[in-house]
Amino acid sequence: MAFSSIKQVLAQAGLVSPEQFTEWTKAWRVAVESGSQESLLAFFCRERGLSEETFLQRLGAALGWPYVELPKLSVPPETRGKISTKVAFQYNVLPVRFENGVLQVAVSNPFNTGLLGAIQFGARGPVEFALAPQEEIEKALKKYYGVGAETLDEMQKEEEPLELFVGEDKEITEGDQEASVIKFVNQIIWEAYKDRATDIHFEPAEDELRIRYRIDGILHQTPMPPQLKRFQAALISRIKVMSGMNIAEKRLPQDGRINVRIKGEEIDIRVSTVPTVYGESVSLRLLTRGKIFLTLDKLGFSPQDEQALREIIVKPHGIMLVTGPTGAGKSTTLYACLSTINSVHKRIITIEEPVEYELKGINQIAVRPEIGLTFAVGLRHILRQDPNVIMVGEVRDLETAEIAIRAALTGHLVFSTLHTNDAPSAFTRLIDMGIEPFLVASSVEAVLAQRLVRTICPHCKTEQKVERDYLRRIGFPEAEIETAKFWHGAGCEECRQLGYQGRLAIYELLILSEALRPLILSRAAASTIATRGMELGMRTLRTDGWNKVRQGMTTIEEVLRVTQTEEHLGALVGDKSEGLARA
Repeated sequence: MAFSSIKQVLAQAGLVSPEQFTEWTKAWRVAVESGSQESLLAFFCRERGLSEETFLQRLGAALGWPYVELPKLSVPPETRGKISTKVAFQYNVLPVRFENGVLQVAVSNPFNTGLLGAIQFGARGPVEFALAPQEEIEKALKKYYGVGAETLDEMQKEEEPLELFVGEDKEITEGDQEASVIKFVNQIIWEAYKDRATDIHFEPAEDELRIRYRIDGILHQTPMPPQLKRFQAALISRIKVMSGMNIAEKRLPQDGRINVRIKGEEIDIRVSTVPTVYGESVSLRLLTRGKIFLTLDKLGFSPQDEQALREIIVKPHGIMLVTGPTGAGKSTTLYACLSTINSVHKRIITIEEPVEYELKGINQIAVRPEIGLTFAVGLRHILRQDPNVIMVGEVRDLETAEIAIRAALTGHLVFSTLHTNDAPSAFTRLIDMGIEPFLVASSVEAVLAQRLVRTICPHCKTEQKVERDYLRRIGFPEAEIETAKFWHGAGCEECRQLGYQGRLAIYELLILSEALRPLILSRAAASTIATRGMELGMRTLRTDGWNKVRQGMTTIEEVLRVTQTEEHLGALVGDKSEGLARA
């Protein structure tokens, strides 16, 4: 299809006048020569001020091509097989229907004459074209073929799957299967980054290699080509090479690290391998350096808690503990606290395992147990470095706890984390470790417990009706039951039909006051400390969760998912699935 006929079609559709076509085409070519990768059609949409969907519908009407809504279609495997995986991915096209010997193929760019010719040649038969937005085609290709399907297609042309060996030193060319392995691993990391994943898991089974992404704290299986299992050894070897591991050692767990740059953003990837029955299982943790620098006002604290926290972190000495399970955002909160008080007048030293994010102006030490640099050893030496503020990655044993408390009692402000379910349990945990109650009572200034809940997708947020009996059963505040409004995400393309997008934290801040010290000295139970704390104004995790539910930030299901039953409140939790009626 020549450009002149396209010009006529666009004019006929009332989309682009002949004069605009000439002017905009020249401007687009200049942009392409300057490095722009925007397609001509996308350029026209932008200049015309129309969405791609509207533009394609009007263009399709003029061309006589149907417009297809790919999310509503189901494409059978025999139809997908009518053109090669390579052609489908290379030209971003999707075969959608095969009827009466004619193949219907969805394309997003009818201006590309090479694309149309390649499809007709690849289909080896009559082809009917349809139009669909580029992003919808890309999502459908991943859904039906799997991530990196075209790369595995190239790798399958080799007789035997490749495995990397120690000492192998060869030049990699584009056609090598080894180059395809590199490309596939890069694609997996790129897809995870685009989906905002924090972890990637390669999990070998008897007949498949499963790849899952953790997005907003929940695991999701990624569509993968069925032939992936055949290349398991090569893929895992590639990841081990990238992270500096010994690829010959497959019997022992290993740890490594990869630094990559995606769109100008540096990403640290922590890699861990463990041997399983069907091969090595590999986990990748993605740490984006730029996204950690949150200030305290961006963390979602209530105004009262934020003010109380700001007063605690400027104290001259004492311990502040942040508690919660792995992945609850403890490190992010501690980094925000350190960033807030960081100045030229304070010497701040941290000891972490590992150093997740580098903070300018702060001295950070990485724990290395293999050479004897443990938390306790590092902390002991930090005290000789004249620090004002110390951050210990985690208090996990008696020795570390004793040194941290001694540091707090000798004029240092200490931040650390502890694995407990709620704030009051931190005191009983320290005493159970072997710390004397009087030392705990005199050194700990505050304990902050936190969890991460998923936030409702703003694009598909709708009101939700909830049965009042259900709210009473889960302990929702009685005074709010009749007036409170609730929301949920209905599911849309923006949130992958999940109804959630992003996360925020819910908090429980317990400040150690004179009224609480006698309870700690008498080794009172955590529930007793919690009850007294609430009388003094402490809001529990679940209470803070309900506040964020009422504000329309998250859902009842999310708060129930991440918080335990508050037995000391007498809350009775029924079946979590009952009582929710969609609006």
